Order: sequence, then C-alpha cells, then structure tokens
Amino acid sequence: MTVIIAEKPSLARNIAAAIGGMNKNSGFFEGKDYIVTWAFGHLFSLIDVEEYAGEAGQKKWTMDGLPFFPDTFRYALKRDKDGKTDAGVKRQFETIRALVGRADVDTVVNAGDADREGEIIVRLCVRESGVKDKPVMRLWLPDQTDETIRQALSSMESDAAFDNLADEGFARTYIDWLYGVNLTRYATLKTGSFLRVGRVIVPIVKAIYDRDLSIERFVPEKYLSLVSSEETAGVELTLTSKYKFHVGNPDRALLAASKMNEAGGVVVDKKTKKETLNPGKLYSLSKLQNFLGKKYKMSMDESLSIVQKLYEDGYLTYPRTNSEYLATAEKDKIKKILEKVKGLGYPVVFKDKKTIFDDAKIESHSALTPTFKLPTPDKLSEREKLVYSAVLRRFVMVFCAEECVAQKTEMTVRVGKYEDFAVKGTVILVPGWTRFDDSPKNDKLLPNVAVGDKVNVNFVPKEKETSAPKHYTIETLNNYLKNPFRDEKKAAETQDDMEEYRAIFEGLELGTEATRTGIIDNAIKSRYIELKKDVYRILPGGRFLIESLESMQISMDKYKTSSLGKALKSVYHGEITVTDAVRLAEAEISEVFDRPVSDRNSAEYTGFYKEEVGVCPLCGKSVRRDRFRFICDGREENCPLEIPITLCRRALTVPEVRQLLETGRTQKLTGFVSKAGRAFDAVLRLENGKTVFSFDS
Repeated sequence: MTVIIAEKPSLARNIAAAIGGMNKNSGFFEGKDYIVTWAFGHLFSLIDVEEYAGEAGQKKWTMDGLPFFPDTFRYALKRDKDGKTDAGVKRQFETIRALVGRADVDTVVNAGDADREGEIIVRLCVRESGVKDKPVMRLWLPDQTDETIRQALSSMESDAAFDNLADEGFARTYIDWLYGVNLTRYATLKTGSFLRVGRVIVPIVKAIYDRDLSIERFVPEKYLSLVSSEETAGVELTLTSKYKFHVGNPDRALLAASKMNEAGGVVVDKKTKKETLNPGKLYSLSKLQNFLGKKYKMSMDESLSIVQKLYEDGYLTYPRTNSEYLATAEKDKIKKILEKVKGLGYPVVFKDKKTIFDDAKIESHSALTPTFKLPTPDKLSEREKLVYSAVLRRFVMVFCAEECVAQKTEMTVRVGKYEDFAVKGTVILVPGWTRFDDSPKNDKLLPNVAVGDKVNVNFVPKEKETSAPKHYTIETLNNYLKNPFRDEKKAAETQDDMEEYRAIFEGLELGTEATRTGIIDNAIKSRYIELKKDVYRILPGGRFLIESLESMQISMDKYKTSSLGKALKSVYHGEITVTDAVRLAEAEISEVFDRPVSDRNSAEYTGFYKEEVGVCPLCGKSVRRDRFRFICDGREENCPLEIPITLCRRALTVPEVRQLLETGRTQKLTGFVSKAGRAFDAVLRLENGKTVFSFDS
C-alpha cells in the first residue's frame, strides 16, 4: 500500500479522482493500492524565540538574548491566534502519522506543490511523523488533469532527487525567520511602533519609497521644442526636433524654426520591406500579472488567487513559474493540447521553435499554458474567464497557423543642414496572430514618397515640460523585482532575454515568483504601501519604516537581499550548504547588534523608545525618546520642547540631542538632505523649545 500526502485537500481530491475507485474516510481516501491524505498547506511552523528558552507564552518583547541564532531550527504544529495548537491541524497530522505508520504501508509519496515550498511542507510531515524506514517518492505535477496525474504516478522518482530543492526551501525559511525575529524586534523596541522587518519586504517598500521621493523632489523645467505636423501626399507627418530652447528666449526658437522651414525637408533615405512579426512569448506568472494589472487593474494577489484556482481545477498548468518557455520534453503533450484547442475553432498548428521550446530558460517549471481539460463557459466566473482567456489567447498567438505579415518602412528626412529625422512606420498586411492580441495596435502610416521627394514642413515652437519619474505600476515594479540591476532602456531595445533569465537563475531577483505576490500583499496589509488601480504609492507607515531603518543604520537594500538570494541559489545548485547560507544571514544581522548600542556616549547611539536622554532646559523634567521625536515629560503641562528623531533624512544621535539640551545648539552637523535632494550641513539650535537650522559656524 502506498500513502500519498498532498499539500492541500483540493489536490488530494484530484489525485483520488484520477486513481479512481477510492472511498472517502475522515481525513483521507482509500482504495485498493493507494491511500491519499493531505495537509492544509503548512501544518508546521518554526517555533518562537521564547520557546527555545522554555518561556512559551511570553508576549513581552525585550532585547535580552538578541540576536538569537538557534543551533537547530525547531518546528511545531501551527497555532491559532491565542497560541494554542490548532485542533484541526493537530487532528489532520495525527491522521497522516497513523497512515504512514500502518504496517501495510510500504511507500510514502510527497505530493506537495511542484516547488520548494511544497517540497518542504510534505517533508516536514514525514519527518515529524517519525517514520524513517520507508522509501519516499516524489509526485511532480505540472498540472492537475487526470491524464497528467496518472502519468506522473507511473514515473515517480525518489524524493532524494529533490534534496537540493528542499535544502534551498529550508535555507530560505530559516533566513527569513532570522531576519523577522531579530530585526523586527530590534526595530520595534527601538521605535515603539511595530515594524515588520523582512529580507524582501523592506527592499520592496524602499523601492516604492525612493521612487515616490524622487517624484516629490522633481522640479519640472519648461522648454520650447520645434515641432512640424504637415501633410505630404495626403498623410500627416510629425517631426520633432532634438533641440530645446529656453522659454525665456522665444526669439531664438522662432529664428531656428524660420530657418528650418526655409530650408524645407527632403527624403534622403528610404527602406521598405515585408516582415513576419513574431508574437510575444508564453506567460510566466509575473508577465501574466503584468498584463492583467495593466488591462483590468487586477491586483497581483487577486490574479494569483484566480490562476491558482484554475490550476487546482485542472484548467491551467502550474502557475508559480518564472519561465516563458516550454521544455523540449513537452512537445508531444503540447501537440495534444493543440488538438483540443483546435476543436474550439482556433487556427493553431504545432511549431518547433527555440523561441518556444528552450530548456536553458527553465529552472523548475515551464510557462503557463492551458491543459487538456477545457472549461465550459458556465464553469468559470467572470474574473476567472478574464484570466483563463488571457492564457489561452497567448497560447493561440504563439501557435497561430497564420503568420502576421507587416510592411515596415524606415525613412530619413533631412531639413537643410540643420537636422536629420528618422521616422518609422508599420502597416499590418496579414493580421495572423494579432487577431487574438488584446494589446493596442500601433499601425503608423507614412507618406508614399521616394528618395529625393520633398516633404512639407512647418516647424513652430511648442512649450513642453520635463516629466517626473513615473510611480511604480504592477508591471514596472514586477520588472524591477525580477532584476533590480538591469538597464531598463537597454532591456527594451534588445530581443535577447538571456540576461533576465541569468538574473533569475543566479538569485538576483527580489523575492521569487512563488513568494513575491504574498510579500507585496503583506506590505499593503501593513499599510506601508497602497495599490490604486495598478499604481503603487508609499504610505506614511512605509515612510516611517524606511526612515526609521535609515536612522538605525539598518541597511536592507537590493544589494544585501540579492547577495543572500545568490547564496540561496548556491544551496540549490549544491555549491554551499544550508548552514553556510544561514551563517551569511547571521553575520548580516550581527552587524546591527554589534554596534555599541549600550554605550550611551557612542557617537552613533540613537536611543530606544521611552529612554531618558537628558533634562529639559525649559521645565527641568526628563526628556525621552518617543516614536517620532524626543519630548519632555512636562508636555502634558504644555512644555513645548520637541526635537525630531529624523530631520531632513538625517537621524539625530543621543549625544547630539544631549548637547542641544545642555548648550542650546549643536556643533556643525553633516548629512542633511533638502527636499530638492541636495546635501547640506547645518548647526541645530533650540528656540522656544523648537529645533531650527542655523547656518552660522
């Protein structure tokens, strides 16, 4: 008898249905050769710091014992909000333990989701059950159709073949726990406000914070540009000069326009050719989320939830994929799916191309595609139809039998000795796959002229304004997180996506395809950022998080997060051990705690929440560090003393505050940053209890 442990009840039902002839029991299905049971996702979680010290239930956080680095990471069954073991979780685990321990069971199957998290969820169930003498096999499912499940059951590998994947999953879990436990407590105790400090959430919030700050600081500049929009051969042709003129001197712009108009335009080069246009690639999860966010304003959390359900219902392949390519071993399967899709009336044909099948650009899972199982319209909600249709249409576009043929024209118009204008136009001659493309069409007609023909021009000065950076959208933030170090302009100009896949395989991305959506959702729920339509903006809580971390000199930028991401990939490739990766994280965390925080005279010391830092010069009462400022105990009696903790993006230290209280001024301080983004130095003075800048020496 074989016990199959599925990650979720829905998968267990699908496996049982595919096997057939199984009876439902309490917590499992049983048939002739198989027993199918399930977890509820994570049944186990890492225990808290206090439990290692035998102080379970201790709710008050202190700095005692921090940083905490356990010799061995320990798990326990998940608890409810009151700290008690969840009754349903306990009951289901006891079911699993009893089943794998049965005398007639000789094999256990790990049927976790086909990723690192699914791998360790079931491994923990097997490990904690205490059964060690039975072989464990791995059921790896790219989709949940009956045909795929039955085929996968007949070709299982030993779960040991996935040890590196499990090691990466455990290393990632341990490192995220270390950051969360140690730095969340440190930052919370330091500021008096609960701050969720995580390895990935902080650089995501910081990216949005930095972008919004650059928008706030942006000062638009007006200028005059020379633009001509005149008809030639019945078609309007717009030419925009690369030269800019100061708005305060319009005469220069008018003179330049007059000379260019007098010179006239002439076609000096023209190339026209018919070209077959290729469709976009199949969807990875993030590229699908980009499309859905842009077109339907669908949040990443909603789109992932829907695509996950479509996967569990058997309609789509495994969703948490970072690839836009298919494996070469899947060609026969794709041929069968194409026959199903063709039956719906779509003009598709199998294509064996490197732009579709490329093993070098697949880490664990192929691109999202439909499966053999096609839903009837009444099976899907309206939002599910949008998501399924997006994946199906992209699949049809990639395998469309009719090519898209376009006429491309590139033309150079010369205006005297002043400037050459390169203009391009594309006209779709045969629509092909574009009939299934929801993207806006950009046909651009050019006048029918030949080399040597004149082009009508009438340049006039037009006032324009430099543009501020754009807020992050679902699409642009996703692209940034996939490779925070790439040159966006260069990436837009090249068709080669190998750099993007290299960054994924090396671990340079911030978060993973499997975790990114949940982390961004946590940032939204924590009120650090907001998502309106498909635009992200920083919230006051996010500003406080980032500025507080800066004031504490806790650096959790893309460089540190990516360096740990690379270490995790090294675990996956078997180049370093789980312990090696954990030690790197411990060293990073230790840097924060190794600073001389206990020395109140240290030049770097910024104090802790409610700590007394000096005496008020106005009323003689104690001055303490609050959440956002240093204030006097006499505030309830209207003492006006107030010293900000952070001023112009610079944190004030306790010695500087003490000097301000004792002498009414500080020495000249460096490192302030103005609203315009310029660094400056200044002396701080106390005037009637308020902190003001002084620029004398």
